[in-house]
Amino acid sequence: MSASGWIGFDLDGTLAEYSGWKGVEHIGDPVPAMAERLRSLVDRGIEVRIFTARVSGRDHAEAERHIQDWTERHFGQRLKVTNVKDFAMWALYDDRAIAVQLNTGHVLGGEEP
Repeated sequence: MSASGWIGFDLDGTLAEYSGWKGVEHIGDPVPAMAERLRSLVDRGIEVRIFTARVSGRDHAEAERHIQDWTERHFGQRLKVTNVKDFAMWALYDDRAIAVQLNTGHVLGGEEP
């Protein structure tokens, strides 16, 4: 991993508990195992970003503010928030993603829809 890369954490259902949409201001409690994983990466100097569709709508600025307030409360810093993948993204933790082996099309673990 290069020093300029980052790792994404989906918010709802991955990093934060999620039981249905309750408004842009509502974010569930941290999921303990993922919160610990995020803290470990940050402690090692790896950039993490919150990767969420919440910032894709017309309320994106308000959503970003609520998310950054939440990350500051739970992780001691305002983490970058995005909904865009780029070439510097090393990995993405996401409850909806299906992992595929590089250059093969083979699905790794989990179930296909």
